[in-house]
Amino acid sequence: MITNQLAQYYAVNADNYDQVYADEARFDDLDDLQEMIAELLEGHTVLELACGTGYWTELIADVAASVHATDVVPEMLALARTRELDDEIVSFGELDALNLPDSVGQYTAVFAAGWWCHIRREDQEKYIKQLRAKFGKDVLLVLLDSSYVDGSSTVIARTDAEGNTYQILTADDGQRYEVMMNYPKDSALRKRLAPYAREIRVERLEHYYLLSCRLK
Repeated sequence: MITNQLAQYYAVNADNYDQVYADEARFDDLDDLQEMIAELLEGHTVLELACGTGYWTELIADVAASVHATDVVPEMLALARTRELDDEIVSFGELDALNLPDSVGQYTAVFAAGWWCHIRREDQEKYIKQLRAKFGKDVLLVLLDSSYVDGSSTVIARTDAEGNTYQILTADDGQRYEVMMNYPKDSALRKRLAPYAREIRVERLEHYYLLSCRLK
């Protein structure tokens, strides 16, 4: 399950979470990502994990056959619903992305932004196995996450015995939260996914990377 510390950080910070997308230094990356994600998910029946405020949900809704956007943080889902997206295409639901139910539904694609960084390195293999078991062969998996940028990203506060890295983030309530944020290299992503996925592609931008593959 998602940790209490992580859930509390996102709950407190929900109202201002999208400020990261207002950073001019990220505009070129975001323009490129919007085009790539739209192309990848066009016509798909999409399950979105950790949808947050619905920033990417809105883009996906323009191209997908349908999207079920989920998050474990009620405050995030409440903000996502305020986007008033077409309810014939978009539905919302509370879901712990680390603990998927057996009856998760039928989808042709799974999308998650800012999620892989929060999965412990030692749990990643088990997580990919879970996705394959839940969704089956040939389902498209698309992962969008942040790259570490010197001078821009929050400095790494510590690294644990398994190689997971942590940052100290200050939320809107003034409290400081230790949040696990892993920044894998392309080779590490490919190595982790190769036993369970094919057609692995990693697009590395300045502030983000986009991974797509087919579960096998």
